[in-house]
Amino acid sequence: MRTFISADQPFRIFLVSLFCLAATPATALAQDECKASGDLEFICGPKNAEDLVQLPDTRWVIASGMAPDASIYLIDSQAKTWEAIYPSDEVAIAQDREVYGACPGAPDPKAFVSHGLNLQPGSNGHSRLYVVAHGAREAVEVFDIDHSGETPKLSWRGCVILPEGQLANSVASLADGALLVTVPVYDSLPSGVGPDGSYTGGVFRWSPGDASFSKVEGTDLPYVNGIEVSADGQEFYVASSGLSSIVAFSNTQPAKELRRTEPFSIIPDNVHRAADGRLITAGMSVLDPVCGDISLAGDEELDIPKIASCPRPFSVLAVDPQTMAISVVSIEAAHPVFSNATTALWVGNELWIGTFSGDRIAYRAMQPAQNQF
Repeated sequence: MRTFISADQPFRIFLVSLFCLAATPATALAQDECKASGDLEFICGPKNAEDLVQLPDTRWVIASGMAPDASIYLIDSQAKTWEAIYPSDEVAIAQDREVYGACPGAPDPKAFVSHGLNLQPGSNGHSRLYVVAHGAREAVEVFDIDHSGETPKLSWRGCVILPEGQLANSVASLADGALLVTVPVYDSLPSGVGPDGSYTGGVFRWSPGDASFSKVEGTDLPYVNGIEVSADGQEFYVASSGLSSIVAFSNTQPAKELRRTEPFSIIPDNVHRAADGRLITAGMSVLDPVCGDISLAGDEELDIPKIASCPRPFSVLAVDPQTMAISVVSIEAAHPVFSNATTALWVGNELWIGTFSGDRIAYRAMQPAQNQF
């Protein structure tokens, strides 16, 4: 199996390549009409909607935009309409200096790029949105969302800066305000691989009062990607793109690996906990006769722009976090206008899918029974 880079070229190249590539979605996608492709329908316009979350008990979905000229998007899941909500002059700046006192102030909105998302439900129609952000700085930016009225309103509350040189991918939050982020490639790892040639990155933790994130020992994995926590906060789950699996850890310092899934047929990206407790992940198929085979376990380089430009099949999978049993939610053939799947979200009886490079969000109707264990 081939890997994204060789041992003498840091895995960091892969992350930077994706980030640069995300700035220029394929022209063919932008020119195509917003019509269905097979069983997929589309909400067209949001650029590089790499991650998706839904505001609790509402019709509203939040999408990130992983490109320098993209936005954080607010989507009406019923009307299938959207608007850019950040950067925006309507976003209040109200830093919580008691919790985020180490944050130097609001980011430069002109350089803001959003990546992984996490939503922590609050009270009285408010939720906390955590955004892995690049461009202006490497940080988790923190927003309050007031969704008690007719249309949600956003306000910036603070940030947690990543340690110098570290690039984050995904974020998860705990009820006490603590944060966990994945760093796919350690800045301090000069060869891009660990001593045994297997790991490249891990999980970092921040708690209110800390100046910055610190590494969670025991979480070294090959290209850590998505992350989620258990409902009780005792465990967290990491999608390892290098292993093509999800790994469960104890939420301790150091962490202890508890269990892991069998390898997937996809390269898992973001992972989120669904309402029924399952972990939902999405990703591109590893094996494909048209676009070629990809893997993160080997010693040959891959052409990243070529991978992203070739429409590749993808799947959405569900994992029981206790047994690590895998169930297939959806298997999608290659769609000429939608590829590079990164995340999946249940919205009622629809399955929504995001992408790191494209001009639309995909969704498809699902039977109610498919949204159950």
